[in-house]
Amino acid sequence: MKTNNKLIVITGASSGFGLELAKEFAKDGYPLLLLARRIEKMEALNLPNTLCKKVDVTNKEAFEKAIREAEAVYGKTDLIVNNAGVMLLGDLATQNPAEWKTMLDVNVMGVMHGMQIVMNDMKERNHGTIINLSSIAGVQPFENHAAYCASKYGVTGLTRVARGEMSPFNVRVLSIMPGAVNTELLGHTTDQEIIDNYNTWKSAVGAVNITANDVAKTIKYAYELPQAVSLREIIITDTKQDS
Repeated sequence: MKTNNKLIVITGASSGFGLELAKEFAKDGYPLLLLARRIEKMEALNLPNTLCKKVDVTNKEAFEKAIREAEAVYGKTDLIVNNAGVMLLGDLATQNPAEWKTMLDVNVMGVMHGMQIVMNDMKERNHGTIINLSSIAGVQPFENHAAYCASKYGVTGLTRVARGEMSPFNVRVLSIMPGAVNTELLGHTTDQEIIDNYNTWKSAVGAVNITANDVAKTIKYAYELPQAVSLREIIITDTKQDS
């Protein structure tokens, strides 16, 4: 096992990509701050050099407090992975606007909070990496994804703007755009017919073999490249997913 001493912050670390990222980075000895609303899922990993905090990323004050506490122990954040997100699929004409607000608050404001908390320190050090989880739905439309697409197009856009602001300071800002992957994300949707149709589509196209761990390893690879190398945007899907 390698030994690393650069603090990595991962949001949404209780499941899916975040959980797999935590396990992958822990293998190489990185100190970690894991953030999510379900702290027991993170603590159950029992990872070394790891702090777990119950944090809602829409609460910037609590979010920043957790990061500062981890930095007091492990040093400044070298990587933040803004992974926390929700996917509430629905027909735009009938979907409850409360679901739109939830997605925009978590998927967009939560990412902006995470970036702002670490950006100034990274600029001062002329070093650091910000990785935002967008989606293939952040670059192309899908049926019943209107508000989700709005949130993920938002992440894609704000990441591009932040990249322009941070690149003069040698700070990387990357966007990861996964396609359909088997995680808990679909379970957030409240319309059972949409869930059933989504699963039928995945099975029909065969887009069921890619895993959250595949995405996590891709993110880790992008981070561990030399600081001068920026994989700005990565779209990662099952080979059989053609849309």
